[in-house]
Amino acid sequence: MKLIRLKEEDVVKFKKYMQESFQYGYESVYGNDKSQVLPEKDIDESLNNPKCHSYEMVDDNNEILGGVIVEINDDNINHLDFLFARVDVQSKGIGQAIWKEIEKIYSDTKVWKTCTPYFDKRNIHFYVNKLKFKIVEYYNEKHPDSNMSKDIYEEDNGMFEFEKEMNK
Repeated sequence: MKLIRLKEEDVVKFKKYMQESFQYGYESVYGNDKSQVLPEKDIDESLNNPKCHSYEMVDDNNEILGGVIVEINDDNINHLDFLFARVDVQSKGIGQAIWKEIEKIYSDTKVWKTCTPYFDKRNIHFYVNKLKFKIVEYYNEKHPDSNMSKDIYEEDNGMFEFEKEMNK
């Protein structure tokens, strides 16, 4: 496996695999849902952000196994926008391998930030127990994040915010 910059010819597949991964996570908790959990516009917002860098993890046949989009800021307090492993290869260490490479590439990072929905126990386990992020905030209808859409809090939904301080 190797982590490479997202190639233009792979963008459509990359987005499809990411959406499938997020949909699978949601449906594993709530059951089948015809709505799109991760709209393409949300992915495009990150892909088109000049501060964001996108990578795909590929196998020896250059097949996409997963990917990541990170926002790199001048103050080296950076944000993990999206990280995914293709549904059929989840739980095989691909997400950890992706993250390990990102930490090497952006070794000047002081703090990494990210968030995930409260219902996604697999993600919470992954970030806290595998990648060593710390939960720093729980956003919900009684404690909203002004940067997030109010829709995120419908039906008692909420988001955990995570941070990982990097040792220098």
